Amino acid sequence: MTLALATPALVAAAPQQNDLAQVQTHLQAVSSMTASFSQTDRAGKTLNGTMTLKRPGKIRFQYEKGVPQLIVADGSSLYFIDYQVRQVERWPIGNSPLAVLLNPKRDITQFAKLVPTGDSRVISVEVRDPKHPEYGRITMIFQRSAGSPGGLMLQGWVALDSQNNRTTIRLSDQRFNAAIADGTFRWNDPRRSSGPRR
Repeated sequence: MTLALATPALVAAAPQQNDLAQVQTHLQAVSSMTASFSQTDRAGKTLNGTMTLKRPGKIRFQYEKGVPQLIVADGSSLYFIDYQVRQVERWPIGNSPLAVLLNPKRDITQFAKLVPTGDSRVISVEVRDPKHPEYGRITMIFQRSAGSPGGLMLQGWVALDSQNNRTTIRLSDQRFNAAIADGTFRWNDPRRSSGPRR
């Protein structure tokens, strides 16, 4: 009797654990990634560009021509650079929702939960640090893909910062585990007259 009552819960829990484990496997199998991205902010404004990821700790969002902004993580810090007003904002990588993508050693199964999608081919995972709600949260969308690392393809994510600013990223033309030079993550500091940052 007890076993019969417990069985449905066990059956429901097993796929969740398996899906989270698969996401963890995918993230650990990705050493680098490039993709085209489409970014939509809470006002509905959309910008396009190219994303380059190299783990651990490096990512670059290069916006389309004419957009004077750049987002770069160099291994320790995440920078938002606005060349139009010559300003630079900096955060420790660990304080950003993107940390889950940048740290291959992070065990997401400890602080992630599955979000129902209604489609068995799609896995949606919300990640947030309950000890640090100010870091915001990120909901990543994966599609099952036999030819991709860990059998999953990252389709994009929705990031919500501590001020409830929502940013949606959609990816296309994803490519994994090609060699990427560290120089890709250098950037020109608009607060200086010339020359790349460090």
